[in-house]
Amino acid sequence: MEQAIQLNPRAPPWYLYNLGLAYRMTGRYTEAVAPLKEAIRVGPNFPAANVMLADSYVQQWLSQQSPDAQLLAQALAVMQQALALNDSWHWNHLALGYLYLYQQQYDQAVTEIERAVALAPDEADCYAALAVVLSCMGRSEAAVEAATQALRLKPAGADSHLGDVGTAYAVAGHYEEARAPLQRYLSHYPNILPIHLMLAVVYSEVGQAAEARKEAAEVLRLNPQFSLAVHRQRAPIKDPVVLERHIADLRKAGLK
Repeated sequence: MEQAIQLNPRAPPWYLYNLGLAYRMTGRYTEAVAPLKEAIRVGPNFPAANVMLADSYVQQWLSQQSPDAQLLAQALAVMQQALALNDSWHWNHLALGYLYLYQQQYDQAVTEIERAVALAPDEADCYAALAVVLSCMGRSEAAVEAATQALRLKPAGADSHLGDVGTAYAVAGHYEEARAPLQRYLSHYPNILPIHLMLAVVYSEVGQAAEARKEAAEVLRLNPQFSLAVHRQRAPIKDPVVLERHIADLRKAGLK
């Protein structure tokens, strides 16, 4: 995409969007921001760029790639613009639902994700997102049902739903079921830090200590400054007992 833009500096905004997408899916969230902002400037009626920009802000925050305390507020402002452009596109509601989840506004998160499901009932990523939110709220049975439904449907991208499916299973305490989807997701997207974190938890829980340490090493490869204390503050797991078990698993894997 960088080469394509060099060859055509007046390229349409989707060139810039695809560059931002490539950065985002390789875990380079900070680098994704500039091309996505430019895509919005060049093509202001391009809601997909807003969604990807908001998600990049959220992932920067979640992966501790930036000390900026306003990242979630910036993401919310971007999503408000996106919804003003198109309130009936399910990805807008998915992105807003995730944002509310990380702000620990659980009821609003469920509302937005359920809206996405209603708009795109055949989309695996919608049910996978619903599974994550429900599991973080402690509604484990409903989360497993949503994850199972996600696995029956086709995702938007290659196994793009499996990170959320595995996360939902893990937070719900279904560690054996979580392992395969997380592994498969990382086979496509190896630089996504939160999924390495969740797989470290899973390996710790199933007694695979060496594998847990390998996942912790991947976390530190992606962010050598990763802090477990910051992660505890940002992890959207509502039940403090479940959260502390999650943190203990990561500490057991070698993270600090």
